[in-house]
Amino acid sequence: MMRRCLLATIGLLASASVLSAQTPPSQPPAPASTESPSPQETMEDPQIGDHWTYELRDDISGDLKSTVTHTITDITPKEISVRLAVLGRPNGGYYTYDRAWDLINTGTWRSTPNDGTGIRAPLAIGKTWSFKSTDSNTSSGVSLKTSGTSKVTAKETLTTRAGTFETFRIETTYESRNSNDATKKYLSEQQTWYAPAINHWVKRTHVSRSEGKVRDRSAAELVEYGRR
Repeated sequence: MMRRCLLATIGLLASASVLSAQTPPSQPPAPASTESPSPQETMEDPQIGDHWTYELRDDISGDLKSTVTHTITDITPKEISVRLAVLGRPNGGYYTYDRAWDLINTGTWRSTPNDGTGIRAPLAIGKTWSFKSTDSNTSSGVSLKTSGTSKVTAKETLTTRAGTFETFRIETTYESRNSNDATKKYLSEQQTWYAPAINHWVKRTHVSRSEGKVRDRSAAELVEYGRR
């Protein structure tokens, strides 16, 4: 990449020299433009059609599990509806979030009032918040009581295939217990790198444990995003 940038710079300088040599002496050079370059479009306010594509990997084996695109399909003052399309699969799904990107409904699981894993704007290093929810599986009837905390631990520049982003790193820990059997509990740790400019996370890692042992370790990383 450094070599490509250097070659591009040399090429631009060479072109400028040729154009200068071709200009008649009596013709004054054109004045330099005073216009500022257009800023890159941001996605701070969600719009229908906004989309983010992630590669999801198993952090234990390193295998690519899936490539998933999240696309906003509907927006209300309180909720954001998102369609999930999984590469290579005919059927995806629909998720419902609140406006802070707390998950409310996946179609199988419903969190009341929400799962608490979104953001709390404005973000700042050291900011913390706690959350509680009841998570119900509409297929199996399983109900979980969840409680957790989140903390903004750093501001970091993160580069993925989608580009380079200024992010807040949010560390979240939470515990879920079976409502019918409190001895069955699950501990989870999540790290989120959230980029305000695109109103979404650039990377997320997740570790879950039960009976003191790691059961799942995964990572999702942004590879493409855009606005309709």
